[in-house]
Amino acid sequence: MKYFQTKILAAFLFLLCAFTPGKKSGYADSPLNGAWKITTGSVEELLLIAGNYCMVTEFDKTNKQFIKTMGGPFTVANNQISLKIHFNSAEKNEVGKSYKVSYNITGNSFSTSVEGTNKTWTRADDGKAPLAGNWRITQRRVNNEMGEIPLRPRRTLKLLTGKYFQWAAINIDTGEFSGTGGGNYTFVDGKYTENIEFFSRDNSRVGASLSFDGKVENDNWIHSGLSSRGEPIYEIWSRFKE
Repeated sequence: MKYFQTKILAAFLFLLCAFTPGKKSGYADSPLNGAWKITTGSVEELLLIAGNYCMVTEFDKTNKQFIKTMGGPFTVANNQISLKIHFNSAEKNEVGKSYKVSYNITGNSFSTSVEGTNKTWTRADDGKAPLAGNWRITQRRVNNEMGEIPLRPRRTLKLLTGKYFQWAAINIDTGEFSGTGGGNYTFVDGKYTENIEFFSRDNSRVGASLSFDGKVENDNWIHSGLSSRGEPIYEIWSRFKE
């Protein structure tokens, strides 16, 4: 589907190149970290960048309809971004491919031009928050026992910026896309609250708010409460780098 490649993939590839590579901590200092939006009528494109990972999603806010999403890790060298596609809900065959693209950016907004299509993204947050980053679920309590979740091609990631979040259940080898959801969040006094703006599996959950107890210890996020189905959960998410 060329439409998806042109409208979404190339757009955020262009913008990601807009910071100068440096030492490992340079990703955290990137002015492009955070959330970016394009709104066209009721359709919103939400781009999240944290660390060396990005996710971009298109959804219809008025009709509570998920449209598509994609994302993956990236590196930067010589004013070019090299991004590897980890998931693509509309184009499974894109998974595993890499792209190199140059950039153009100005201030807190940036423009992209791809095959004659011009786009302008607007910053939604600056990416600065205690939970900002890319997280992978590494432990979960089942039947009162904690179980390890080893790193494997099939994985669940959650990307958070200053105010926005998105999780994605993916398989980076087969291209299987199992689902995603996201929206805005708050994290105040040990209480983490998600406000769901899109949900690929069940759009009836859009508009719901879920609250959890949360704390960060070193690079682990301890997360407990009730799931969207009302089931008790106790999970540990760990900061993730490829």
